[in-house]
Amino acid sequence: MRSELLAAAQDIRAERYSDSEVAFLAGSLVRGEGTATSDLDIVVIYGALPNAYRESFRFGPWPVEAFVHDSATLKYFLNEVDRSSGIPSLASMVSEGLEVPESTELSRSLKQQATSVLADGPSLWSQDEVDGSRYLITSLVDDLREPRSIEECTASATRLYEALANYYFRSRGLWSAHDKTIPRRLNQIDPDFCARFVHSFSDLFRGGDAGGVIDLAEEVLSSQGGWLFEGFTSTAPARWRST
Repeated sequence: MRSELLAAAQDIRAERYSDSEVAFLAGSLVRGEGTATSDLDIVVIYGALPNAYRESFRFGPWPVEAFVHDSATLKYFLNEVDRSSGIPSLASMVSEGLEVPESTELSRSLKQQATSVLADGPSLWSQDEVDGSRYLITSLVDDLREPRSIEECTASATRLYEALANYYFRSRGLWSAHDKTIPRRLNQIDPDFCARFVHSFSDLFRGGDAGGVIDLAEEVLSSQGGWLFEGFTSTAPARWRST
């Protein structure tokens, strides 16, 4: 399978990005975790571009997500986007990606940059960010204690799933995850906690039992002061006004 994926990536580069310096093929298919609907993730590096961009297309049987950069835009995204958001999407793709058509001095340098960013970790949360996340989780949990309907319960639980996982990671200075990557990332950090997280939300989504999720949220928030409602403030920037 890997040779087939590499062949597809080389054809894509030759047809659409022939002037590029190198590309990195990454994603679930390369890791051997793909499904019938998984796409090919390709980071394409040019010598110089007016701006970075992302595009999606089909190439033969493959859905493709391409992230197109030069060295300067890649460095910006690694340090200013991935580290700020706490989601190392681009850094992981470059660090783990297979070089296309081959390893070069440039590709090795970019891999080293990406690996260094991953090792450094995300930007540390400020106290305002910690408190904002505590407040959001507290509010969502309150909505689960006495939901007006199963529809509202599901909506609150859906938002809480990502908010709670993100708080778990970021409050510990760890890289975060989102969407379908949350269980995999949790399992990498703490398999026991991951099992309790998944089980608690399964009880909530399948049977409407919020008790496990509420207990889990209380446990996670306890590291930074617990529930937060009374006394919470959030100040808007002074420039946020119309004239």
